[in-house]
Amino acid sequence: MQKTVNILNKRAKFDYEILDRYTAGIVLTGTEIKSIRLGKASIAESFCEFHDGELFVINSHIEEYLYGTHYNHKAKSERKLLLNKRELKKLDKDSDNKGLTIVPLRLFTNEKGLAKLDIALCRGKKNYDKRESLKEQDTKRDIDRIKKSF
Repeated sequence: MQKTVNILNKRAKFDYEILDRYTAGIVLTGTEIKSIRLGKASIAESFCEFHDGELFVINSHIEEYLYGTHYNHKAKSERKLLLNKRELKKLDKDSDNKGLTIVPLRLFTNEKGLAKLDIALCRGKKNYDKRESLKEQDTKRDIDRIKKSF
């Protein structure tokens, strides 16, 4: 078992412009947290939605626990996120704007062993913005290569 879990959504920074970040707790069952602590989770295609004033993460994939019995969880299901009421109201109001969405960036465990999710209010990038970020990555890689040779 890993001491710290740090599962990233690498596509989020490429596909979205990040406007605001939050850290939320997740409501999980016993087998879900055991799978996360083993690093068997993915948030690559997930997003967040509001249902009746509560925030849920959708399409997050947590593999079934290997040693789980008939009490095992479903791999893809909606999981409730825990935020302050003030933060929920602000996110709900901001996400109603056209073109804004809430995307999970990182799934991690804190020092107490609890699973947390970094979420962000994001705006989708256009194709030319994505090309610019690819160019920046290439130039940074070339500069690092040149620095390493000296």
